[in-house]
Amino acid sequence: MGGDARNMKVGFAQFEPVFGDIGRNIEKAEQLLGGTEAELVVLPELFNTGYVFTSREEAVALSESIPGGKTTAALSRIAREKGIHIVAGLAERAGDNIYNSAVLVSPAGHQGTYRKTHLFNEETIWFTSGDRGFQVYDIGNCRIGIMICFDWFFPESARILALKGADVICHCANLVLPFCQDGMATRCLENHVFAVTANRTGTEKQGGRNCLFTGRSQVMGPDADVLYRAGSDTEEVGVVDIDVLAARDKKLNRYNDLFKDRQSGLYGDLLKPFAGGQ
Repeated sequence: MGGDARNMKVGFAQFEPVFGDIGRNIEKAEQLLGGTEAELVVLPELFNTGYVFTSREEAVALSESIPGGKTTAALSRIAREKGIHIVAGLAERAGDNIYNSAVLVSPAGHQGTYRKTHLFNEETIWFTSGDRGFQVYDIGNCRIGIMICFDWFFPESARILALKGADVICHCANLVLPFCQDGMATRCLENHVFAVTANRTGTEKQGGRNCLFTGRSQVMGPDADVLYRAGSDTEEVGVVDIDVLAARDKKLNRYNDLFKDRQSGLYGDLLKPFAGGQ
C-alpha cells in the first residue's frame, strides 16, 4: 500500500444503486473507483442491492454468503487491481439469518465482516441484528473501524471503536433522516477520530413505500471539521489526504486527555436497563 506512516488518501463513492440489479451496481462502483487514487474507499450500505425490500423472501434472494458471494469476489478483484482497501455494504446470508453487513477487502482479499448492530425501522423485519460487536482492523497505514448507518445514532458504537484504537471510522450508510451528517461531527469530536460516511442518493419506491436518500457523503476530521462533503443528489467520489496521527493524539489541552480522563468506574449504569417511563 502506498503512502507513509502518517499520511494517506481516504474517501467515498456516492451514487444511486438500482434496486435488485447487483451486476449493474457492482459495475457502477467499479466505474467510479476506476479513476480514484486512494488507499481506502467506502461504499454505501447495501450498495449492490438497493435498500427498500418488500419481503424477507426478497431479502433472502438478494443476499449472498461472505466471503463466498460474487460481490465480495468482485470487490476483492477491484481491490487487488487497484491496490486499495474497500469497505462496502451488502446483505449477508449466513445459515437461516440475513444480516445487513459490510465487508472489508484488501489487495489480499476478504479481511473482515461487520454485521449491523442497530437496525432501523423495517430492517428489523428483514435482518437479524449483528452478533459480532465492533471490531478494529489494522490495514497498514491506519486502523479502521466499521459501522453502518443507524449505528451512528448510538454514541457507544463510535466510542467502542475509538477505544479499540480506530483512527478512521468507515460508515456505510443509506441515510433518510436529515441530521446524521451534522451529528457525525459530535461522534468525531468526542472520540477525536476521522470518519468517512458513504451515503447513497436517489429515491426508491417499492410496495407503496417511498424513501428519499440524502446524499451528502463526507469525510470528517477529529476536530469535527468537514474535509469534504458531496452534494445531496450528485454521483461523485470524494478523496482527501489525512494525517493519521492526528487521530491518535487525545489531548485536549495541557491538563486534559480525552480517554485518560474517563471515569469508567462510575459508568456502570450505562449497562443497566432503561428505567424511564413507558
